[in-house]
Amino acid sequence: MEFRNLCSLETFRDICSPSGYSENLEDVIKNEFTRIKGVTYLDHAGATLYPESAVREFCLDISKNVYGNPHSHNPSSTLTHDTVDRVRYRILQHFNTTPEEYSVIFTSGSTAGLKLVSEAFPWSAPTATEPGSLFCYLTDNHTSVVGIRGPASAQGALPIPVSPSEVEGRARAGVEGVGGHDGPAACQTPHLFCYPAQSNFSGRKYPLGHVRGIRARRLYPACDHPGRWFVLLDAAAHVGCSPLDLQSCAADFVPLSFYKMFGFPTGLGALLVRNQAAARLKKCYFGGGTAAGYLAGEDYFVPTANVCDRFEDGSVSFLDIIALNHSFDALQRITGGMDHIQPHAFGLARYTHMLLSSLCHGNGHPVAQMYTQGQFDSPDTQGAILNFNLLDCRGHIIGYSQVDKLASLYNIHLRTGCFCNTGACQHFLDITDQEVKNNLKAGHVCGDSIDLVDGKPTGSVRVSFGYMSTFDDCQTFLSFVVDCFVEKPPRVDRVRLENLRQTKTGPCGNSHQKRSIKLSANGGIKQEVETRRPAEPSLEGCVRPSSAVDTTLPKNPYTLTHIYIYPVKSCAAFEVCDWPLGASGLLFDRSWMVVNGHGVCLSQKREPRLCQILPRVELPLGQLSLSAPGMENLSVPLESAATLKTIQRVCQSKVCGDRVETVDSGDEAATWLSDFLGQPCRLIRQSPDSIRGGQKRLNTASTAVLSLVNEAQYLLINQASVDLIQEQIRSRQESSEDGQPLERQDLISRFRANLVIAGVEPFEEDSWSQLIIGNAQFLVGGRCGRCQMICVDQDTGAKSKAPLLALSACRSGKLTFGVYLSRQVQGDSPSARTLSVGSAVLHRTLDLSL
Repeated sequence: MEFRNLCSLETFRDICSPSGYSENLEDVIKNEFTRIKGVTYLDHAGATLYPESAVREFCLDISKNVYGNPHSHNPSSTLTHDTVDRVRYRILQHFNTTPEEYSVIFTSGSTAGLKLVSEAFPWSAPTATEPGSLFCYLTDNHTSVVGIRGPASAQGALPIPVSPSEVEGRARAGVEGVGGHDGPAACQTPHLFCYPAQSNFSGRKYPLGHVRGIRARRLYPACDHPGRWFVLLDAAAHVGCSPLDLQSCAADFVPLSFYKMFGFPTGLGALLVRNQAAARLKKCYFGGGTAAGYLAGEDYFVPTANVCDRFEDGSVSFLDIIALNHSFDALQRITGGMDHIQPHAFGLARYTHMLLSSLCHGNGHPVAQMYTQGQFDSPDTQGAILNFNLLDCRGHIIGYSQVDKLASLYNIHLRTGCFCNTGACQHFLDITDQEVKNNLKAGHVCGDSIDLVDGKPTGSVRVSFGYMSTFDDCQTFLSFVVDCFVEKPPRVDRVRLENLRQTKTGPCGNSHQKRSIKLSANGGIKQEVETRRPAEPSLEGCVRPSSAVDTTLPKNPYTLTHIYIYPVKSCAAFEVCDWPLGASGLLFDRSWMVVNGHGVCLSQKREPRLCQILPRVELPLGQLSLSAPGMENLSVPLESAATLKTIQRVCQSKVCGDRVETVDSGDEAATWLSDFLGQPCRLIRQSPDSIRGGQKRLNTASTAVLSLVNEAQYLLINQASVDLIQEQIRSRQESSEDGQPLERQDLISRFRANLVIAGVEPFEEDSWSQLIIGNAQFLVGGRCGRCQMICVDQDTGAKSKAPLLALSACRSGKLTFGVYLSRQVQGDSPSARTLSVGSAVLHRTLDLSL
């Protein structure tokens, strides 16, 4: 029986019953979210999905009505002004407040709202008689909140980071009313305290009562510092799946982004400002629509009295605001409101948390390290977010980028990294300040794929749920974890599972003293999965033992068996027996690439049919020949790019983040590619003026010049390593009785290497530092990280998960295969400028010179 069927829907309802619209969720998805068929979308904390009816109704609205600039006074402008005001009121109504208490300032998003507060808050520097302002913030805050300390410090305020435990842990009784926000006080120095309603990292919900506690100076740090305290409540992560009542927690500033609530429109947010606090905000710049009057020749300016107008520089994004009206309609129509969304999303998250945190490898070690506070037992204290890292059977963390790559293969959309929340990341992953600095010096920056440094994680994996998430989404994700990362047979930590089953849920109407997961009597999840698939070979058995390496003399010559060039990036390989070496690698390797109508490089990840385009470099004829099924051959001249640059247009493109100058190959090639691929395309070639250096993360010399390759001049793989992957694929296929075996040559083509050698031991190339192939000398620059490209059959374009899953199993979750090379050209002979199949290969291990 499949793992996804171990826990029935009825059992899920018993755990935490969804309510309201969720009974008709299948119809909702069929009618409103047809585009996500086959997709498991689990990044709702990043951006939720919009219902299609909202977009249809918006398009119908703007096609029937004329909406003018709201700063004019003609009929179309009046319609816009009135509609925008109606949306402002609707926003306040959604958060249970009124225009008498709050103003809605439209921004481009939550970050823009935070920036507005940072620049307009009345920071004061310390004087002889008055203390200076304090900017206090929870360490578990989004980067955009922590960033307020820049403008605050520049104006004399003192930033104070506060850990979550300190707020109540260092509170002092009996201070209320003394210097509080609403009471009389001798000290009027303004201070700002910022905290999230919900952590975007872990989903932890912080008490909304902190707003009153800080303002009344009962809680730390307000209890230790007299003055007038204001509270900024970052609601961006909270409002996507949870209601927010500003009557019960009247924060002074509430920033939010609407795409996290509705999915559409994007680029629109709001800062909700308590009117009592708005009067204290100062503003230096004034834009169109913000002035009651000003003089061009004199420093004279009077702001408009209306708070919204005063802080909305220029015309607001009025069509996006009108779209927001339709998003509110759709949300209410589909779900009935946030009171229904919260238990649904939390129930799915709790179910997934319960199983993932109880799941173990066959040896009993846990599969996941969860990053959460408490027992995940109430939507009052926990949002619909799970944060974790996966562990291998030895307890070692599997890097998040490896999880991300395999999830993409399964069409599971999740998020990895630190999620713009360094404070929470440091806390849960136990990363010190010095380690953050050291990692940065080592080349790791926010948002990259360097997931482990010295075996320690730099980030984690996050899955999050929305109102259109389903029980199937949970099971698809859990099945993915079992298939890809669990040593078979899977087991369940019954003690932990029982503790989670006994835990009561919060007031979502689903409190149960005892719940049960449908597990079989003889082993539960272990027994069910064993029935489906026998235990796979242990991880230790995946790599053959190597013979001792002679570290004093070169090993006996290995042999170069294949040479491939890829004249057009992501198209088919062109195999040769000997080939000249150029300044950036094999001559003409990745000199051209195909771009779409927007000028973006196409790859087999999105357009697998590229593999059916066969380029051939015909040196005697001076041309590049392209062939493809059903197409007549196309010839493109090999004239130097400098010559082409004088007759074809020059354009800018990007390759792996590098901006490169390219030359268009003309309309004939563009038409040929467009006809074959069924979309507007062009063939472009790297300009001679565009010089790319080796990637910083590689160990290659920084002077290495690159073509349009991803990382390095050459990629080398070892046939012995290919054979091991082939064995692992066969083992998996035999155990599942599914799929056709892959031949060695099929696998070699999927790894898209330039050079293939006949080695002795699998993965021995990982330890090499230098090579001599024939008479050419090379430096080894590091391992090649792999993605779903190796899943594409290079003959048909069909996709199979088998190669990537086998690679993950053989490499303990590390998706690397092959090594990058760069050529050492100083003092080489003419014979070193050509490679030939059959050449001897000599190598040295790390830290040794030839």
